[in-house]
Amino acid sequence: MRFGRALVSALFACLVLAPPSPAANCRDGIQPNGALYRICVPEPWNGDVLVFAHGYVSPLEPVAIPEDQLVLPDGTSIPDLVTGLGYAFAVTSYRDTGLVIPEAVEDVRELVDTVFPSEGLYPTRVLLAGASEGGAVTVLALEEHPDLFSGGLAACGPIGSFQRQLDYVGDFRVLFDYFFPRVLPGTAVEIPEELIARWDDVYVPRVLAAIGANPHATEQLLRVARAPVDPAVPETVAQTVLGVLWYNVFGTNDAREKLGGNPYDNTRRWYSGSDNDWRLNLRIQRFRADPEARRAVAEGYETSGRLRVPLATLHTTRDPIVPYWHEPLYGLKTLFSGSALWRAHFRVDRYGHCAFTSDEVVQALTALVWRVRIAEWLR
Repeated sequence: MRFGRALVSALFACLVLAPPSPAANCRDGIQPNGALYRICVPEPWNGDVLVFAHGYVSPLEPVAIPEDQLVLPDGTSIPDLVTGLGYAFAVTSYRDTGLVIPEAVEDVRELVDTVFPSEGLYPTRVLLAGASEGGAVTVLALEEHPDLFSGGLAACGPIGSFQRQLDYVGDFRVLFDYFFPRVLPGTAVEIPEELIARWDDVYVPRVLAAIGANPHATEQLLRVARAPVDPAVPETVAQTVLGVLWYNVFGTNDAREKLGGNPYDNTRRWYSGSDNDWRLNLRIQRFRADPEARRAVAEGYETSGRLRVPLATLHTTRDPIVPYWHEPLYGLKTLFSGSALWRAHFRVDRYGHCAFTSDEVVQALTALVWRVRIAEWLR
């Protein structure tokens, strides 16, 4: 994950620098709810903890510490780098994989509120940082538990409207099926096991062949779906198409199971941007959501915008997976709740999901640290 790599560089630049510490004492364990955790504490310890809320993990994967998200390309350990600055580092696997945002918020809370004391860890400050799904976990955790967290950094997260995020992925699939019929089996709301099992070796090549053979249909798909690409980099067309479809293929069945039904509804959606919008809207597949699933999203996945501790948010403007419109939507929530001054947003004009440079994360994390210190001073 590029965010994790940039975060490490940011820590060097903007946290309180300390002489290199000896190797930290890392302990793995099992939380009361079944999630796995890792806590690394250096000696000496400066009293602060950075908790990392990791991103989405395929529901096909077992519950485990996300090791691939904690290691740099050169093999350097992120926890080692963080603890080398005198900060403790903590991460939880969450109790499950797939769509687990409400559970992840509870798992992070339990890690800080229950596991830390059981491990003899009583931090002065707890900072929470997360990207993508972890960005939503970060914001919800700050909103719901301001007594536990001093502040947080949420990058490229679905924080504006989770229902609209689900609709974005669902819309992309029904539009793909309209412009490229019979390329993928199943529907936007029912994914056959064969599609999941043979995605990489059978269906990815089929998708690439289809969009390559009909670039005009691909242009219409992206335009109607409002899915961004980088015009200067033709390869981003395939990256966007495959990236959004991946979440539909691997996330839909899991989401339906956990939400108690289908949350996607396009019965009243009017699609625009194609060569013939009337024909598109007449012929596209329509699906009606299950009220129970929509209610579950509203109650467990939507942010409120009510902040009582500092939050920094960071997002690329052409994010194909979690669109940038989440940021202004969340900004409106904080404005209406009277919490706008608690949030500092950093807009990055670039294509890609969580595609940040170290300097950009430095800026956001620096702002967070300063705002945390100012909030402490004002109190």
